[in-house]
Amino acid sequence: MEKYKLGEMEQKFADLIWENAPIPMRDLIILCAQAFDWKRTTTYTMFKRLSSRGLFLNDNGSVKITLSKEDFLTQKGEEFLEETFNGSLPGFITAFTRQRKLSDQEVDEIQRLINAYKEEVT
Repeated sequence: MEKYKLGEMEQKFADLIWENAPIPMRDLIILCAQAFDWKRTTTYTMFKRLSSRGLFLNDNGSVKITLSKEDFLTQKGEEFLEETFNGSLPGFITAFTRQRKLSDQEVDEIQRLINAYKEEVT
């Protein structure tokens, strides 16, 4: 799960890029200095780390997104489900609801998602 596991500052940095991309690298350096009090080298190091995971790229000095936040979270969730519950969504829900009761609103939302899925596949 290393590819989709981000430390606290990696997550904050990724969120900053997802909110501002495409963005010139020099502007990202300025944003990171303001938001995190980082030096230029720290920004480059963090960017290289997240680029190697396939999240972002530097295209001639412009930072671009290669994996959207939504797609990242989806893949992170799928990987967690596979590693922790052998890919079983019912297994996850069972474990989740052992400690916490779902509200009526949550049950309704889950039911709407299931109904929408059924309509898509039929």
